[in-house]
Amino acid sequence: MTTRFARNGEVRIAFEDLGGSGGDPLLLVTGLGTSRFWWPDGLVAELVERGFHVVAYDHRDAGESTHLPDRPVGPPLKALVQRRAPAYRAEDLTDDAVAVLDALGWERAHLFGHSMGGLVAQRTAIRHPKRVLSLTTSSAVPSDAKGLSVLRYVGLACLFRFMRLRHPDTPQGNVDLAVAVARNLAAPGQLVDEHEVRAFVAKEAAHQVSSFRDQTAQSRQIGAKWHGRSLTLIAAPTLVLHGEHDPLVRVTAARDIADAIPGARLYTRPGVGHFLTRDVWAGYADELRALADRAEGRGTARGSNG
Repeated sequence: MTTRFARNGEVRIAFEDLGGSGGDPLLLVTGLGTSRFWWPDGLVAELVERGFHVVAYDHRDAGESTHLPDRPVGPPLKALVQRRAPAYRAEDLTDDAVAVLDALGWERAHLFGHSMGGLVAQRTAIRHPKRVLSLTTSSAVPSDAKGLSVLRYVGLACLFRFMRLRHPDTPQGNVDLAVAVARNLAAPGQLVDEHEVRAFVAKEAAHQVSSFRDQTAQSRQIGAKWHGRSLTLIAAPTLVLHGEHDPLVRVTAARDIADAIPGARLYTRPGVGHFLTRDVWAGYADELRALADRAEGRGTARGSNG
């Protein structure tokens, strides 16, 4: 696929058309420390099969998008809880997503954000409500949580395991690190397909990027502070996805998001972690299709299972 670029001021945002031209517009919003290349091909195929035109992009400071000049911001956890933003505002991240919509000529789109991408998607629905047809937030913390209050949703044991990961900055070291990251994010006993993870790393290497190694850039992303309004003001039809055994973000985060957003549907899966393994692809794609039909008046909402 060909990389294209949108502009938000001086920042270039890389994006890619993943297929389904003519379908309902769906923008994938990726998580912290990953690029658009970490969306599983199998999940994208499920979404295209269900009638979506799928596009993914790289946040600023990730993938092929603009990387900001390095500053002494400290590790990601410190950047998360400190009061001052190290480089830019959370509002800038939402404006990057809208810049991609503008470059595509999409007046409105369905948003599907995973992990930090779910947080950005929530805030995009708040800041740019007229651009969002529906919102799907997956394995994310609530936008209203700030500073130290975020930590009540975070699995600290998982974070500490991340801090202990050490692999050489070599092609094989990158593969080993990515596999270790994926296993750390999976639920206990959940199968992680190493071939899929290797494919993510290979795609990044082909584009000469390795976002999952750049902790300074991750600190700038996670340290971006939100000055916007509350989740309660989201009007777009909303789906909240979460694995019940997510080791990084507790399922209470999903319940609090669903409770805050009027009419939101909560869909949780037992035995599922933070990593988007193949056992969730079809079910999640079905849920997104039902949500899009609801947003466009083609279906009715179902009740929460959480």
